Amino acid sequence: MTRLAIATALFCTLLIAGGTSSAQDMVEGDAADRLAIVEVIEAQVAAFRRDDGDAAFSYASPGIRALFGSPDRFMRMVQSSYESVYRPRSVEYRRLLVVRGELIQEVFFVGLDLTTMLALYRMEQQPDGTWRIDGVLVADTKEQAT
Repeated sequence: MTRLAIATALFCTLLIAGGTSSAQDMVEGDAADRLAIVEVIEAQVAAFRRDDGDAAFSYASPGIRALFGSPDRFMRMVQSSYESVYRPRSVEYRRLLVVRGELIQEVFFVGLDLTTMLALYRMEQQPDGTWRIDGVLVADTKEQAT
C-alpha cells in the first residue's frame, strides 16, 4: 500500500472512528459539490500566493477561524507547516470523497523544491450553501513531481 493510500485510509478512519465501516461509508462525491469545493480551495491557494491573509482566512470554516483567531496567526501556521500549500509549483485536484457524510477533497501538491504531498481537505457546508475548509491533513508521498 502506498503512503498516499495509507494517508487517505488513516484520515477516513479518523472520520469514522467509533463505528463500523462498510464500502458505503466512503463514496465518490457529487460533481457539483466538487466544482464548488475546488473553487474554494483554488481561491485560498491564490490568496496564499498573493500573501493575502484576510482572503485566505475567509475560506476557513468558522471553527478554524475561531481556533486561530486572526489571519496573521493563520498565515504564520500555513507558512511554517504547509510550505507546499503556501507556495506550490503545481496543484492537482483529485477525488472528492464522502466519508460518513463528510466531504473530503484530495489535492496533490508539488512544492517549489519538488517535494510532493497529498492534502486531504475536510469541507464544511455553511447555512448559506457555501463551502469552507474545516481542516487539512497532509502526507508526504513517494510520487514523483512531473
